[in-house]
Amino acid sequence: MPSASSSDVKFEIGHVLFIDIVGYSKLLINEQSEQMQKLREIVRGTEQFRSAEAEGKLLRLPTGDGGALVFRTTPEAPVLCALEISKKLKSHPELRVRMGIHSGPVNEITDLNEQANIAGAGINVAQRVMDCGDAGHILISKHVAEDLEHYPRWRPFLQDLGGCEVKHGGRVHAVNFYSDEVGNAVIPEKFKTVAAAVPIARAAPRKYFVVAAFVIATVAIGGFLFWKQQNPKASAAVSAIPEKSIAVLPFVNMSADKNDEYLSDGISEELITALSKISGLQVKARTSSFAFKGKNEDIQKIGQLLHVSHLLEGSVAKAGNKLRITAQLIQTSDGNHLWSETYDREMQDIFAVRSDVAHQVVQALQVKLEVEATRALAQKSTENLKAFQYYMQGRQYIQRRTRQDLFTTIQYDEKALQEDPNYALAYAGLADAYEALGFRGYIAPNEGRRKAEQAAHKALALDENLAEAHAALGLAYTTFFPSNFSLGDRELRRAIELSPSLPLARQYLGFSLVHQGRVDESLAEFLKARELDPFSSIIARGLAAPYYLKRDYVRALELLRQANELGPAFSAPFEIGIYIQNRLFNEALAELEKAEQERKGDPLLIFSRGIVYAAQGKRAEALGIIKGLEEMSGANLSQAAYIANVYAALNEKDSALTWLERALATGSLGYFYKDEPVWDSIRSDPRFADLLRRMGIPQ
Repeated sequence: MPSASSSDVKFEIGHVLFIDIVGYSKLLINEQSEQMQKLREIVRGTEQFRSAEAEGKLLRLPTGDGGALVFRTTPEAPVLCALEISKKLKSHPELRVRMGIHSGPVNEITDLNEQANIAGAGINVAQRVMDCGDAGHILISKHVAEDLEHYPRWRPFLQDLGGCEVKHGGRVHAVNFYSDEVGNAVIPEKFKTVAAAVPIARAAPRKYFVVAAFVIATVAIGGFLFWKQQNPKASAAVSAIPEKSIAVLPFVNMSADKNDEYLSDGISEELITALSKISGLQVKARTSSFAFKGKNEDIQKIGQLLHVSHLLEGSVAKAGNKLRITAQLIQTSDGNHLWSETYDREMQDIFAVRSDVAHQVVQALQVKLEVEATRALAQKSTENLKAFQYYMQGRQYIQRRTRQDLFTTIQYDEKALQEDPNYALAYAGLADAYEALGFRGYIAPNEGRRKAEQAAHKALALDENLAEAHAALGLAYTTFFPSNFSLGDRELRRAIELSPSLPLARQYLGFSLVHQGRVDESLAEFLKARELDPFSSIIARGLAAPYYLKRDYVRALELLRQANELGPAFSAPFEIGIYIQNRLFNEALAELEKAEQERKGDPLLIFSRGIVYAAQGKRAEALGIIKGLEEMSGANLSQAAYIANVYAALNEKDSALTWLERALATGSLGYFYKDEPVWDSIRSDPRFADLLRRMGIPQ
């Protein structure tokens, strides 16, 4: 038998699903054969098995009474496969199957019979976890449970069982995975002597989550967990909840008219905006705070999930022209009320109440106010309540970043400006929306850039210290080509200076650094944005970009899938590249079909489909996509960047360079990342280097 030294053994992380038939040895020989054949058919018929096998990312280890499947894709793969198997087993009660799941190191070996085999801790632990269960159970390791906690949809399935003794005096920590449709809700026999199990999603904080990544990972995405792994020295710095940190929960609408909810939501957002300008106070963004709207969650739990030491909550009641506003500041560690107040005021005084509440919070938390912050707290964004209402309605749509949502945002911002032409924040909202439309090819990129810059300049003419306007202007300077990175970065850093807790300013700076090829620096900005707004789908999606451009495709895919739990898939052009580099063509097409049902004729989706066809070698179909994009593009070349990308994916170098050249010459180049793998085929061409120079990208 071939031998190898320990240094020659190559391990990789495998996501293992171990399966066996309970009581198999007690069956008659013909029953064993029949049940094994049926189980084999069920397993082989699952979508996860077929897709992983087709992509060459599945290893199989047969055993006498079952077997192990090793997925080399994502931690979700064995879970999804187990779900499919469990559902199909409902039609076969004679098959008493249990399953165990773990992610860990595996390696391919040659056994004593000179046959290929699989070994490693990943296999061993998965089997031990499975051995703790009874028929019908899907048990997963503690490690996998922590990974699944990143995904909101899996949390209700998880029930922490605790430790279980296994062979040779060892112990494994298992979690039961079940719902009304799959798995087995009954506590396994081996755990019935242990204290009653508690669902993970409702449990008190567990010690294995007291890590730097706890908050962000549990809420939505594992960005901090990955950062911590790469930056061990940073762990201590990010693990503790900042003493001076706060989340403003959505105030409750106590008015008889439910249409007055814009007032309760509005004062909450106004408080978030005001407090975000204070240096030395970390404030969670609207998206994350509003995730708890209408939910009666425990104060301590919210504090842990949002990683804040204080919560501000309250209510608004309107009767005629009278308002009653209550507010209370709560310490999350023990629920202690540090301050509370009730305000009985006229409608026109609502913004004055906001300023007073903000001052009371600052005083209670003993935060030092700088001159600019003091001025900002007293400043009113508008005196016009109707304009304020329209602006608030527009904010509800901007987060999704789809074509229709962006145009809806613009409609509301324009209505707000009709009511109050001096509403600087509404101009900043317009700038943000126009930039997003141009970047995605929903309007001509040069039109998006022009309108974004115009709106941002108008906002700054009205309020030179408006952080949102500086951020929007900086984004316009750094997103479209030719770019002005020095000026754009200066605007973005000014926005951060004016509003340290404004997450999109961090996000936009991250994308600017990505465009410049400073990917490692960009990651730090994306992670800061994620810390401030862990529930934002925009920011969650952005975090996948630097990993993708660093060629860490598996990690980028994990982050992208988590982002899709928070908002619509394919709302950023780079997403399709992550699927392509992971060879997940069928999954990409399936996700595109779902998106196309709601977003008919969306050029971003059409382009993404063209990239898949090119990767599959379907040249005619990809060229058909290009033809459609050319017709859609028209004289303004709105789809030029997409067309160049598809040509590059087809290895049509001259055509790709020609379309990039045309786009740059007319100012119609928006979507472009120089480090994307699609450009590898032309990267060495002198014409490409010259294009980068003229785009303003540092060499």
